[in-house]
Amino acid sequence: MIRMESVTKRYPDGTVAVDRLSLEIPDRSITVLVGPSGCGKTTTLRMINRMVEPSEGRILLDGVDIRRQPVNALRRSMGYVIQNAGLFPHRTVVDNIATVPRLLGWSRRRARARAAELMERVGLDASLGRRYPYQLSGGQQQRVGVARALAADPPVLLMDEPFSAVDPVVRKGLQDELLRIQDELGKTIVFVTHDIDEAVRLGTRVAVLRAGGRLAQCAPPAELLAAPADAFVEDFLGADRGIRRLSFLPSGGLPLQKSPVVTADCTAEQIAARAAPGLPYLLVTDRDGRPLGWGEPEALLAGPPDPARLLPHGRPFEYGSDSLRAALDGAVLSPTGWAVAVDGTGRVLGVVSQQTIGEAVRSAHAGSRTAAGSWDRVAG
Repeated sequence: MIRMESVTKRYPDGTVAVDRLSLEIPDRSITVLVGPSGCGKTTTLRMINRMVEPSEGRILLDGVDIRRQPVNALRRSMGYVIQNAGLFPHRTVVDNIATVPRLLGWSRRRARARAAELMERVGLDASLGRRYPYQLSGGQQQRVGVARALAADPPVLLMDEPFSAVDPVVRKGLQDELLRIQDELGKTIVFVTHDIDEAVRLGTRVAVLRAGGRLAQCAPPAELLAAPADAFVEDFLGADRGIRRLSFLPSGGLPLQKSPVVTADCTAEQIAARAAPGLPYLLVTDRDGRPLGWGEPEALLAGPPDPARLLPHGRPFEYGSDSLRAALDGAVLSPTGWAVAVDGTGRVLGVVSQQTIGEAVRSAHAGSRTAAGSWDRVAG
């Protein structure tokens, strides 16, 4: 565990970047530091590996003051990932990743073998090992940066806005990769971001800092969204924090309807039997049960459906694994207002209406008033 006790950073001109910050960072967790520009997030991160020395207070690593360790040894025991990866331009990908092991005295062969292993772990093709950073995309460079930080298997990983310079699609992929790696390795990660969506998605705990480097609130994401400590935290979370909160409510309890689902080769009798007065469309699937789109019963009775003429089915959600936010998103994107629930293989389990999802949301919120913060974390 990392414990910060009344840590202050004051510069010679009198500027206070961090003000009496006390914070516990649990082992094998992702603690995210978030807040407005200039609130001391990066300064706090850099004090953990003594790139910045605190003016007051102390930082303990597993109960030991970090100032008792030689600074170089401390830094080599912590992985460090920054925006734009910070790779050495004159070294190949493999040699970039092998940097810290080589500094620790590993042989070139052992260090490069470790680099190859980590390339696979972070989703990089082995053929990229001989390339130089300028020959990689931004997302690939960030993966190399993560691999380099993990090379010596440090227990602590410090990440300073590592994904902020890439586009949203690549960013989500890198976030997914980080969560997967964390599930496998269980590092103690301190992650700095200015993006509250990223903080809520990645964090086991989220520490919100206010201007002047003071801690406003530190809590699990679901608790933070449900009960902001004050008006500053509420404003920082944004007007759509209720939608974000749905990411922590599971979809597994939603009642699904199977009757409006037909296969493309079903008979006229089956179509007539499944048509319902309250639902003017039927969901058509292929023979394997994967969704093709929505069709009107009358049109389906006229002959085999043309997939190109079906209404889009929106974005399916994986029942039980995805959250209520994903289910609601699927319903909103569907022209019928119904979301399609699928299993892990993409086969349709049933459909659910916006109204039913809304009832589930209201029920979950009512229950949360007596058990705030008790929901299991569900990936949205």
